[in-house]
Amino acid sequence: QVQLVESGGGLVQPGGSLRLSCAASVSIFNFNALGWYRQAPGNQRELVAAITPGGTTNYVDSVKGRFTISRDIAKKMVYLQMNSLRSDDTAVYYCYGRRNREDYWGQGTQVTVSS
Repeated sequence: QVQLVESGGGLVQPGGSLRLSCAASVSIFNFNALGWYRQAPGNQRELVAAITPGGTTNYVDSVKGRFTISRDIAKKMVYLQMNSLRSDDTAVYYCYGRRNREDYWGQGTQVTVSS
């Protein structure tokens, strides 16, 4: 059974940084897609960052230059480094994975950017 568990959220001041981690219960080597989504109150869930099996990364325009997605296949981990955080980054962040036409989600971790 595939499980994704996020950690690393919290309260941070504007301009600060956080690193989110996602631990997978199985190897991520053959995942067709890996990424991070977020959902703010009253908003739809949106894709923030994704990484392909070949290592290509994609970002929503609002986080380009500030966020970095990475993975460690040996450790079965996916990361989201978030720098220069802004109040509009406040949301619940979800780790996402797709394997064999099945979608998997973590339980989410809250990120709050506030002074």
